Amino acid sequence: MRCLPVAFAVAAIPLATAAQEASGLRRVAPPGASSCSGCHASRPAAGLAVPWIAGRPAAEIADLMAAFRAGERSGTVMTRIARGFSPEETRAIAEWLEGQR
Repeated sequence: MRCLPVAFAVAAIPLATAAQEASGLRRVAPPGASSCSGCHASRPAAGLAVPWIAGRPAAEIADLMAAFRAGERSGTVMTRIARGFSPEETRAIAEWLEGQR
């Protein structure tokens, strides 16, 4: 009898995780995402040399990363960084960053 509440709690974990992901509220950054904050500010501010990205639309971030990966945007370290991620990894990072408002 005492195990029943624990069993229900354990069974609910996947449902809570799925609900968080469906709503875009991922608490854990996908691999590679945490390194973005080394250069990119989490909020817009005047005079930043590197643009802020947290909370920006995922499609915008993914498109920019694809352009860096393809060599269509150059002049920064982002070309090399973008080539280190697959399109799927980039999309996961972009979606996570969008949710970091």
